Amino acid sequence: MSSNGEHRGERHEERHAGGRRTEEYGSGVRAQLHHRVPDLGALELLLAVARHGSLGAAAREVGITQPAASSRIRSMERQLGVALVDRSPRGSRLTDAGALVTDWARRIVEAAEAFDAGAQALRGRRDSRLRVAASMTIAEYLLPGWLIALRAERPDTAVSLQAGNSAVVAERLLANEADVGFVEGLAVPDGLDGVVVAHDRLVIVAAPSHPWARRRGPLDPAELAATPLVLRERGSGTRQVLDAALSDHGGLARPLLELASTTAVKAAAVSGAGPAVLSELAVAEELASRRLVAIPVEGAELRRDLRAVWPTGHRPTGPARDLLSLTRVRPTG
Repeated sequence: MSSNGEHRGERHEERHAGGRRTEEYGSGVRAQLHHRVPDLGALELLLAVARHGSLGAAAREVGITQPAASSRIRSMERQLGVALVDRSPRGSRLTDAGALVTDWARRIVEAAEAFDAGAQALRGRRDSRLRVAASMTIAEYLLPGWLIALRAERPDTAVSLQAGNSAVVAERLLANEADVGFVEGLAVPDGLDGVVVAHDRLVIVAAPSHPWARRRGPLDPAELAATPLVLRERGSGTRQVLDAALSDHGGLARPLLELASTTAVKAAAVSGAGPAVLSELAVAEELASRRLVAIPVEGAELRRDLRAVWPTGHRPTGPARDLLSLTRVRPTG
């Protein structure tokens, strides 16, 4: 044996670009297993030939033409380097080597069936539940319709919904406590991918008794910024958009009230506690019944996108993917 270890039959390991390791035998690189072992379709065909003693019947069983079956058997024989089937006018008979290969093929196919059954069980377990985290406006005014539609498609999927502000939704996704989330902020939170599923606009509302309800002209952004308002808490999508819209106008005054839900903010405004800023989705009924009045503002950008989000690199699958399809937007992250 030579000192450099290149004698035929001695195994070496080399690391190639990217850290990939191959095994060498002598001067040739060892072929990967899938290059040396017939695929499952070919093995299933061989088993069908063994059962029927006929290439035509085997072809019909696996759903291909007889010429395609003959070609596949010949290809397998070339790959293995042995004859597997003797063909004659009376039918097709396995050779001795073919009978031995068929024995091995049966074990491989049985193992593949067990693998498939296990994968189906995993998918079934995954698809049996869906954990959704959503910011308050989306949870209250958009998700109910989407979830009703999802139930019609997936009646056996149990859905849990966790509502919180946009920052909390991001935290739950990153902690693997939710499968998909919906947020209202200005941008996709760090560590997440997302897609726009709807558009929304914030409106300033007040009770009919409030002086702003009787004014004839729109509010100036500086006047809005200087007025104590009934607001959502920091971390909410509504607060993020409002903070950004008024940042060039002195920023928000200290809140009159700071509340943790859309419903609470709306109730405070209806009671006359003070003006509030809410999604137009949330106040449509109150505006129609005149329990609240919309106060126009000029010079402040109060439109926003509503997004579905998920951890970066983990595209939604199963029920989460189906829920996103019901928003009529496909995930692209």
